[in-house]
Parts: sequence; C-alpha cells; structure tokens
Amino acid sequence: MKNVSFDTQIELLKREYAHEKQEYEKETQLVDIGRKVKRGDCWHPVSIGHGRYNSLDQYVVDITRTADLDIEHNFEYGKTICFFSEDGSGMLHYLPFRAHISYAEENRMVVILPDESALTALQGAERLGVQLFFDETTYRLMFDALNKIRNAREGRMWELKEIFHGNRPLSEPLKIPHIRLSWLNSEQEIAVNKVVACKDVAIVHGPPGTGKTTTLVESVLEVLKREPQVIVCAQSNTAVDWISERLTERDVSVLRIGNPSRVTDNMLACTYERRFEGHPDYPALWAIRRTIRQLYSMPRGKRGRDFHQKISRLRDRADEYELRIRTDLFAQCRVIACTLAGAANPLLQGQHWHSLFIDEAAQALEAACWIAVQKADRVIFAGDHQQLPPTIKDPVAMREGLGITLMEQIANHRPQCVTLLTMQYRMNEELMRFSSDWFYGGKLVAAPSVKHRNLIDDLDSPLVWINTDERTIEGIDGEELDYRERFTGSNYGRINKAEAMLTLSTLQDYAGNKIGHRRIVDENIDFGIISPYRAQVQYLRKVIYSSPELKGIRRAVTINTIDSFQGQERDVIIISLVRANDNGQIGFLSDLRRMNVAMTRARMKLIIIGSAMTLCRHKFYRELYHRCSEE
Repeated sequence: MKNVSFDTQIELLKREYAHEKQEYEKETQLVDIGRKVKRGDCWHPVSIGHGRYNSLDQYVVDITRTADLDIEHNFEYGKTICFFSEDGSGMLHYLPFRAHISYAEENRMVVILPDESALTALQGAERLGVQLFFDETTYRLMFDALNKIRNAREGRMWELKEIFHGNRPLSEPLKIPHIRLSWLNSEQEIAVNKVVACKDVAIVHGPPGTGKTTTLVESVLEVLKREPQVIVCAQSNTAVDWISERLTERDVSVLRIGNPSRVTDNMLACTYERRFEGHPDYPALWAIRRTIRQLYSMPRGKRGRDFHQKISRLRDRADEYELRIRTDLFAQCRVIACTLAGAANPLLQGQHWHSLFIDEAAQALEAACWIAVQKADRVIFAGDHQQLPPTIKDPVAMREGLGITLMEQIANHRPQCVTLLTMQYRMNEELMRFSSDWFYGGKLVAAPSVKHRNLIDDLDSPLVWINTDERTIEGIDGEELDYRERFTGSNYGRINKAEAMLTLSTLQDYAGNKIGHRRIVDENIDFGIISPYRAQVQYLRKVIYSSPELKGIRRAVTINTIDSFQGQERDVIIISLVRANDNGQIGFLSDLRRMNVAMTRARMKLIIIGSAMTLCRHKFYRELYHRCSEE
C-alpha cells in the first residue's frame, strides 16, 4: 500500500473539493426538483413554523415537509441548506441566505437562521422548498488540519505524525496487570488491554458481527478508570449516536456535541443544548437575553443615553452565566461525543484530552481524522477497512489514494498495534465462510450459539443465488419484463424492474409460504432488502410496501441501500444487484467492500438476486456464485 504524503493529500482533496462543488452547481442548474427530492437532497414543498430563540441563543424555525413523506432524506445535524421558491412552472428563485440544521427527524427539522429577517423572507415565499447546500465548512476544517500537521516540527502532533507516517518508534506500552473481563472473548479482552496500555495508537479491527462496539465500549470504560474524561468521535452522526447510546446504557455520562441523527429522548438528554437549558442558572441567563432583545426592539429615540452601557453590562453578565454553565456541563461528564468535524466546534476550543477514540475509522478520510487527533495525546481506532470506505466522488482522487484511510495506513505500517476480532456472533457458519475466506484470511470463527442456527430446517440452504439470466417476469401493470438494467437519468442511478418484482415474489414466498406470517410476528423475525442503487431501493419500496400479501408483516421489512445498512443485521437478507448487461459492466459493485457489507447483514438466510452472466466475469462474484445454492 502506498503512503500518501500530506502534499499529495492536499492536492487530491483540492480535486475532490472542486469536483464536488462543480457537481453541486451543475445539479442546482440542471437537475429538476423531482429528482432532487427522490435522491433525498430536497424537500418540496415545505411549511414554516414559528421562529424562536433556542437555549444557545440561536434563532431557529421548524421546517416540515408536506409531500413525498416516504422518501429517505440526507438532511442531518450541521449540514448547510438553502431555500428556494418555485413559481409553478419549475423555475426556482433561491433566497439570498444560508442556514444550518440543528436537528432533523423523518419529516421535520429545526433550522438555525442567520437572523429574524430570514424568517420574514421565508414566510413571504411561494411554494417554498429546501435543499442541501455545498458544504464548504468541512473542507475548510480538513485543509486546515492537513496544513497544520504537515508543517508541525515539534510537539505531540509532530510525534504522532512521525509514528503514523514516518519511522519514529512506538513508545513502550504501559506495564499494567492484565485486565480480566470474563464476559468478553479472548481477542476482545486482548484488544481492551492493548487500548489501556498503549501510549500512541491502538486499532480494534472488527469484522462483521465480532463485537467491535462491545469491545470499544469496554475499552472506554477501562480507560475512564484511569482518566477523568475522554473524547469519542466518528465520521457520521449516526455512528456517534450508536456508540453514545451504548455508553449511556452503561451509566456513563455523555455530553453530545451536536444533535443526534435519530432524535430520541435518550439521545436528546445527552446533547449540550438540552443539558444547557436544564442547568439551574439557565433561567437567569434566559431572562438577561430576553431583556437584551427587548432593549434592541425599542425605537432608537426611546433608548436613552445609557443604552450601550446597559447592553454592555447585560452581555457581560450573560457571558459570565454562559461560561459558568459550560464549565459545569463539561466538568460533570466523562465522555465528549461528536463527529470528527464536530471536534472543531467552538465549544471545544482550547480543550485537550489524553485519549481519543475514533469509531468507524475506516469510513473517514485521513484529513477528517486529523481534525480530532490534534486534540489528543493518543488515538484508538475502531473499524474495518474491509467494509465501507470513505465516500470519494472524484475518480482521479480515489485512484491516487485519497480514500486510503489513516487507520488502514497505520494497520499496514504498525501491525503490532492491531487486534483482529475473530469470533463472530451474527451469522451461521455457512453464511460467514465466504466473507471470512475472501476478506479475512479465513480467520473468522462462528460462535457456538450461532454456528448452526437456521430459520426452517437443515435442508434450507442459508446461502442462495437466484440467477436472472434468460428469465422474464410480469410487472406491476401486467407487462412482461426482461431482467435488464435501465438507466433512470443523469446522476440518479440504475434500476432493474424485473429484478424488483422477483425480489417481491421471493419475499412473499419465503415469508408467507416457508415461514408464515404468524411465526414472523410471534418470533419477531425480520427481513432486510438491500440494493446498491438508490433508484432500485425507491422502486423496491413502491412494489413491496404496496403488496397486500405482505401487509401483516410490513413492519418487519426494511428496504435500503448498502451504505444505510452498515452496522445493522436482519434474520433474512435479500440483495438485488441490478446490473445485467452484455458487457459485464458492474460499476461500483467492483468495490468489493460494499458487497462485504451487504452479504454480512444476514443472521440466518442470504438470498442474492442477479445476473450470473454479467457479474461472474469478476472473480469475486464467480467464486461467490459457485459457493451458493442456485434457485
């Protein structure tokens, strides 16, 4: 594996930045509203709630979408958005300000506006819509981090840079008595001990189902026996939420910087904003802020000569209260949790920790990791570089190494830092074997509790490939469909309607005839329908959720992309691969890490639906096909 220098990373990141910005500008001009909505990047139309000041003195408003409620969206905390009005003919008029998401639910989000005048503009707009805006902030933070690390010549950041990328030897680990944790397996216990003892870096490499999160949580708990506070980060808000929830379940006080992607009471209770407004001093601070706003609302002629002095005194008092509340909140918690970019939040300015934990580190660009690494003396990475990689949109940047993560480089450069978890608790042995052989050198072992489990009987093969070659099927409208992929439009995706209908009939047969709806309900059996293409996912939802035969078990069926299924598992997984053409072109299905994610979501049954003629020109799919039973 090549070591990508900081100069090269900066140049490649510039390429990615330019590519993404150009794509955004092109889509803003050329892509119609309907397609943006289907991709989850736009809500239209929306309704506007009443404006208010939140506990952090930000002016916010509720935005609710009123159409296309079943489409999964990409709005989440911290993202930049813009608003537009639509005149009825499809022409858009963009409002001249930007806003930021405070938090987002399924069909509602709270948005931070620049000022009260922005709400007036929103209320006066016709057929209002909202869409994601190009994210300059995260890029700026990554460029700043790379430049600081590249130019570091002394101090702890320079030492870590030389350990991660250079030849500086690792520090000798602490000599501590071996920590016995009887509820963990041997590799998990070894990983926790390495985390506690390391002075520079440790890596917990967790293949699917091996208890990586469990190991990480135990590692945090053991470190907290020796340190007053740690910082835990991940690339996405979803990953931060996941580890935060597991820690709060163990009675660890977590302070969540930034709002959660899944707005539950448990997660909201951890957020800085909710704890801020729950502080005993908050009512006094709120009263001072209200007085300041009332003074500013007075006509200028009635303000009096001492107006500015009053405002200055009130602001000084407000600052004192804010500082006191902030100091208390940070002193009361044991874990600070945020995204990697969130580590640059002004609330964390000037703060430093001994230990930084980065979860799902194999999905994070190296530049993003350095945003957080600057704030710590040592780093513990957790993840699996054989699963989802970072998202890189520029093909040249990807080819030249921008997607090579810091965790992966360290794992290759300093293998003594890595603990591979090998006992997996999700899949039966037959489901596990192919992934283990191809990605992990055959090292994975199925735990006795899952090794032979099956849904029906020993004759039901856990691993099945339904070959779509030389087949036809009846579509929704009664037309005969062949199993050929179709391209739905520029930058939107590929779809295979016949394969979707076959997925529906396969689900109906397996769930209804072989298992039975009553057993599914009584035993909480669940199903995942996965496709690598969002257009196919949208179509699958349409045909499956409208099926009367599946009405009684609809809640047991989840349909989503591979990326959205990362970290999840289901009893039965059906994968619709979509690609079926004469040229053997499989696009990003050639990124086998994504397929590894899709295949390893299943506990007891995996059904792959796809064209063997198209896919088996690739060695991976050819070997997988030969391992599967065929229907």
